[in-house]
Amino acid sequence: MRHYTPDSTEATARVVSLAMLADGALDRQELASFEKHATAGNLNIDAVTIDRVMHEFCNDLLQSARSPNFGQIELDREVVDHLLDDLHSPEVRKRTLRAMLDIVNADGELGGGEVVLVWQALSRWGLELHEVLERLDEQWLSEAS
Repeated sequence: MRHYTPDSTEATARVVSLAMLADGALDRQELASFEKHATAGNLNIDAVTIDRVMHEFCNDLLQSARSPNFGQIELDREVVDHLLDDLHSPEVRKRTLRAMLDIVNADGELGGGEVVLVWQALSRWGLELHEVLERLDEQWLSEAS
C-alpha cells in the first residue's frame, strides 16, 4: 500500500474508500450517501481526490491483498489496522467514522465486511458507538433545519 501523510485528505479518503468497498462492491447508494450527507465537505474531500484515491486504493489492493477465490480480495486485519492508523486526530477519526456509518448503511443492509470494518475502527480508535451516533443525530438535525 502506498503511504499518505497521517490525517491528510488522502489518508482519510482511503479509509472512506475502504468503507465503500467493505461489502465487496462499489454501490451507487453509497456514493449518493457520501454526497447527500455532505460527507465530502465534512472531511474536506473533493470529488477529484476521492476518485483518485479510490483508484489508487483499488490498484494497491490488486497488488497486495490476498485473493483466495477468483474475484474476491481479502485484507488482513493488520492491513486494515495500518490504514486506520493513518488517522491520528480524534476529531478526524470521529468525522471519518460518521462518514463510514453513513456509507455502510446507505443500502439499509450491513454486510459482514461492513460490520467487521466498523467494529475494527471503533476498537482501533478507542471510540464508543454512542459518541459517534450522538454527533450524527446532531449533524442530521442541523442539516434538516
